[in-house]
Amino acid sequence: MTKNSDSSEEQKVLPPPYKSIYPGMPEYDTTKMEKENIAEKFENSFLESNDISKIIKAIDFAARRHRNQRRKDSTQTPYVNHLTGVAFILTNEANITDTATIVAAVLHDVVEHTKTTIDEVREMFGDEVAHIVNECTLDNDKKRKAKFMGQLERANKLSKKAKLVELADKLYNLRDIERATPVGWSSHHVKDYVQFAKDLLSIIRGINDPLEVALDDIINKIVK
Repeated sequence: MTKNSDSSEEQKVLPPPYKSIYPGMPEYDTTKMEKENIAEKFENSFLESNDISKIIKAIDFAARRHRNQRRKDSTQTPYVNHLTGVAFILTNEANITDTATIVAAVLHDVVEHTKTTIDEVREMFGDEVAHIVNECTLDNDKKRKAKFMGQLERANKLSKKAKLVELADKLYNLRDIERATPVGWSSHHVKDYVQFAKDLLSIIRGINDPLEVALDDIINKIVK
């Protein structure tokens, strides 16, 4: 059962400045322990405490907006796990310390996969983050292959920060695929995604050696 959007109980769990975009569904709130775990995850990444606070704010926002979504693994892990994972790849593998890039990584799917608007992202996180997120947002009205082609066609025009987010996103997804085929995916589906990631890497190669080496490695593991 879901709660009515005007119930007093739901109103209590809608802390400002977040507004519900899924009326009738309970809000997710990042607990103190989860925030501490997130902070610990990023504490070895040479980020200042203020930067980590901004990342936590983004994760809290993303968790709320993606709260009805799950990954396509056998355990259906919360979608926010993917978003924090992409950010973690940037800080701990690609050695990225730019806060806007990391925050944008957390939010890179929030416009594409939820009812969130780019104006909301701009209001909450500033112009630079909104610009990166907008660059990473694809047209959901297009079919899968058309989306892939569109992403490849515009890849060269992306800012360096958006390219970093895209590479980290593909690395996370490929590692998931290498561990286990996503639920509902055929071998042909996997082959298409791997080829797409390989093509994307070839277009924007030359911006971050650790990411590119890791992508080459995981692609080779999958295609063996």
